[in-house]
This record gives sequence, structure tokens and C-alpha cells, in this order.
Amino acid sequence: QVQLVESGGGLVQAGGSLRLSCVATETIFSFSTMNWYRQAPGKQRELVAEITSYGATTYAASVKGRFTLSRDTAKNTVYLQMNTLKPEDTAVYYCNARRPPGSIYWGQGTQVTVSS
Repeated sequence: QVQLVESGGGLVQAGGSLRLSCVATETIFSFSTMNWYRQAPGKQRELVAEITSYGATTYAASVKGRFTLSRDTAKNTVYLQMNTLKPEDTAVYYCNARRPPGSIYWGQGTQVTVSS
């Protein structure tokens, strides 16, 4: 069973930075995409950033230019570097991996709180 373990969340002031990590128990090349989602209180879970097995990245408009998704394939790890954080970035951040034809895996989530 695939496991995804996130770390790196915490409390930061607006304008600050955090780096989230997601370690997979299997090679990340086995996933078609690895993604970061977030869910704020009272809101639906939303896709923040995605990286394909080829290394192509896409971002939600709300984080583009501030967040950077990268990976270390030797460590089976993806990272989400979050800069210029805003209070509206406060949420639980979840790592997600997809493996065709229909497997989806989730991490346990890590809390990010940005104070104003």
C-alpha cells in the first residue's frame, strides 16, 4: 500500500515562507501526477499544484508566482516551496498521487497557518 507522508507545515507570518515535503513509499515515477491540495475551514479542497511524471508543473492562479513544486526522484519526494505567504493560504495541505487506471493516494495532511 502506497503511503505519502507530509511534513513542513507550521505557523508563519504573512510574507514569510515554508517548504512542504511529501515522501512516497514507492518510486514517484510510478505515478502519473503528484499533487498538492489544500482545504481551508468551511471550503472545498482545491488543487494547488501538480507535477507530472515527466516533470511538467502547473499551478492554481492564486499561488502562481509564489509557490514552486519540485521533486527529488532519488528520495521519492516532492516539495512545495511557498513564498510570500498570505493569510488566505491558511489551510491543511495534502499530498496526492495518482496512478492510472484509477488509484489515488492521499497523505495525512499538514497544517499551514499564516498570521496577518
